[in-house]
Amino acid sequence: MRSAIGFLLLSVSLALGVGSAVADLPERQDREALRVCMDGNNMPFSNEAGDGFENRIAELMAEDMGVPLAYVWAPQVMGFVRNTLELRVCDVIIGAVAGYEFVQNTNEYYRSVYTLVVPAASGIEATSLEDPSLQGLRIGVVAETPPMVALRGTGAVVVGYPLMVDTRVRAPVRDAVEDVAAGNTDGAVLWGPLAGHYASLQNPPLRVLPLVDDTSGARLDYRITMGIRRGEPHWKDWINDFIDRHQEEIHAILREYRVPLLDRRGQLIVPDNEGTS
Repeated sequence: MRSAIGFLLLSVSLALGVGSAVADLPERQDREALRVCMDGNNMPFSNEAGDGFENRIAELMAEDMGVPLAYVWAPQVMGFVRNTLELRVCDVIIGAVAGYEFVQNTNEYYRSVYTLVVPAASGIEATSLEDPSLQGLRIGVVAETPPMVALRGTGAVVVGYPLMVDTRVRAPVRDAVEDVAAGNTDGAVLWGPLAGHYASLQNPPLRVLPLVDDTSGARLDYRITMGIRRGEPHWKDWINDFIDRHQEEIHAILREYRVPLLDRRGQLIVPDNEGTS
């Protein structure tokens, strides 16, 4: 379970079981390299070829530190944090949802939202799960994700995709997007960074509508931080300073990957040279 669940709690949310005594050791003062805990097959976030936006951000961090970049590759499944960060074989997870209890969170470096993916020519302009235009439409959603319950109450025909899969052979978000492109469904409600990536791979590309006006009660937007070990205040301060100094560059990288970005008030950030969706 990797890319298929990245939209739910992103990057590390299924990594359970930490608390190793190793975490109680003193904070490392000398960092001869930027050692990043990362999944090698989790696009658009990361891969071993360095193609993901988390790879790009890690490169920016290493350049700022003036040290080499070293990856510790591990699939983001059960025990990811325990087997990487808590063993001190690496020092930072680039994407961790704010409030994730098994790491110390830095400041957020982006905030994104669930989206509605639709064909470019559909004419649908919904930015809420409660939009009446969704009634009667076949809408895909990955099971057990935050929009699932709210979508069932819209009058849409919900087409479910399994959450728990072997991603070596299946990719639910990709499948949901490809079904929209093929006309098997009218749309799909998916986590923004994944939606933007897979929608852009279709020919022609699909439209991605951030659900920024939703009042259904479903939690659809999440703040994304970096995750480090507890008890490392100097490391946290450095990363927070890095985020502050490079926020515009980080956002520029994320825009290249078509990640819908929200400001601190939850409003969609639209660059001056772009349209609304």
